[in-house]
Amino acid sequence: MSDKEQAAAPAAVEEKKQVSSTEADLTKYKHQTAADIIHGVTKKLIELAVEGAKVLDLCVEGDKLIEAGTAGVYNKSVKGVKVSKGALDLCTLNADADLETRPRVPYEHLREQRHPQSEQVLAKDDVVKIQLGAHIDGFASISAETIVVGATAESPATGRRADVVKAAWHAAELAMRTIKVGNKNWNVTEAIGNISGAWGCKPVEGMLSCQQTQNVIDGKKRIILNPSEGQKRDFETATFVEGEVYGMDVLISSGDDGKARIEESRTTIYQRDSTITYQLKMKNSRAVFSEVQKKAGAFPFNIRSLEDEKRSRMGLQEAVQHNLVKPYEVVYTPAGTFVAGFHFTIVLLPGGPSLITHPPIWYKPELVKTEKELEDEELKATLARNLRESKKSKKKKTKTEGEEAKEE
Repeated sequence: MSDKEQAAAPAAVEEKKQVSSTEADLTKYKHQTAADIIHGVTKKLIELAVEGAKVLDLCVEGDKLIEAGTAGVYNKSVKGVKVSKGALDLCTLNADADLETRPRVPYEHLREQRHPQSEQVLAKDDVVKIQLGAHIDGFASISAETIVVGATAESPATGRRADVVKAAWHAAELAMRTIKVGNKNWNVTEAIGNISGAWGCKPVEGMLSCQQTQNVIDGKKRIILNPSEGQKRDFETATFVEGEVYGMDVLISSGDDGKARIEESRTTIYQRDSTITYQLKMKNSRAVFSEVQKKAGAFPFNIRSLEDEKRSRMGLQEAVQHNLVKPYEVVYTPAGTFVAGFHFTIVLLPGGPSLITHPPIWYKPELVKTEKELEDEELKATLARNLRESKKSKKKKTKTEGEEAKEE
């Protein structure tokens, strides 16, 4: 290589880095745009989630608002190709009523117009988890938070309802600070298990959180909550790396062991499995699968979003049998228990973890009154830390370390 070529080489490297940085910024901006949309929709749904509100109506309203929000952005084609965008069909409300007085219906069922209990309305003191998702160009943001219907600062939630909501939020805050470069997925599992115990609660057994990439929300790197012995043996250890994005789903139960069970219930939420290929035989199956690919791509979808629900349900049967499409299982916790959840999307940047989604809208300490409080000093110190260290603190820390090295 000539001297001239050698001199030009660093410039080429610098240019490559600049492009890479621009692409990373654009990716984060797409995630952030989706996050801003679902934050606005969540705020509106929380206002509507009052005593007497019909759960199905809230889900439908959430879908409409997300579609309207995504319709207003990224409308210019890129190199002649339209930017894909829209709702992840995760606009769900799960009302954990007192199961000893009235039955709880999974949110998947509440979204089905003809389900006998699709008329369910919210009641005072219901523990309600609101979860929303959207994507821009396949870069998804998912957010969830839990509210207690009718709770105010003057009349806060109490008892096990308050315990489980407070435990879930503190577990989410701890998870944000534990998902950082160099840590392992088991660090998060352990941290959430430890902190939820302060309020006599447990993470829901076997719940998964996953790495996200473009068009993928269930990546290979995963975090498991409250694993069984078998899951501990078989679950793959993963190390967090700079640049990765994770969707963290913190689900906490007021039950003693966090166990949940799958029941024979007809789900309405499905997701295409892009790793499986199969030539469907039935004409209706092919037509429905084609509609799924066009409307949802690799993301979850609700059967209600398809053109003809009855025809679609029949058409999906063959796709499910051959694993082209996987149903979301309906999971129940024991009667008399409450489940609270917070979901956030987070990216691991050079300066530390950074939240893509927004902090919760409803949760404030004065809205949940508990007799138990966190006593572990180490956990309290971790929660007191900023999510990301400021540049000023970093410089001060580096300067102190340098002075200490000189003294040695």
